[in-house]
Amino acid sequence: MIDDPGGFVRTQTVVGRALLVPEIALHLATEITPIWQATEVWLAERNVEPPFWAFAWPGGQVLARYVLDNPACVAGRRVLDFAAGGGIAAIACALAGAAMVEAAEIDRLAIAAIALNATANGVTVATAEGDVVGAACRWDLILCGDVCYEAPMTGHILPWLTVMARSAEVWIADPGRAYLPKLGLAAFAEYRVATTLELEDTTERVVRLFRLGAG
Repeated sequence: MIDDPGGFVRTQTVVGRALLVPEIALHLATEITPIWQATEVWLAERNVEPPFWAFAWPGGQVLARYVLDNPACVAGRRVLDFAAGGGIAAIACALAGAAMVEAAEIDRLAIAAIALNATANGVTVATAEGDVVGAACRWDLILCGDVCYEAPMTGHILPWLTVMARSAEVWIADPGRAYLPKLGLAAFAEYRVATTLELEDTTERVVRLFRLGAG
């Protein structure tokens, strides 16, 4: 168990910026940080989940880029960044003038990273640690970056997100994952995002933004 999540995040990352969203500073794993090359044994010895929060994944980058380029879509609204990772989309919403921004994550290290990243960008992001699936809707907009990568994950979250879409806008940024639903989605933007072979099987992903509950 990590006694000081914030300290762990700081020592295992460096502050950098994603290529698609250079406006936002993030604590990221790179080739010069230990966690980049961490093995399953190294993580297990420290009771650490895979550090998804330490990378700017294509879905999160696209959500952040769209929000920063279209601030009116979040200005004055209550926003949830669901499965937020390091919180890049949440931070973009705060910078764009959202009335309230909440980031949900089940990993306490991700929660620590979100807090550090928000501070690095001079914004306030509330955090919800634990599984918010099943919660009543308290948001106007829910952002989901690359959440359909596994069947169990998709099966767990999609019924709830579908219910949420009756009361709020729900956006899903998807880079071509196998478990994205075939129905009930309407695409409204598309980006090409550079990736690394360390994380993906290609050097570029086409990421589409969808509204859930339409199409």
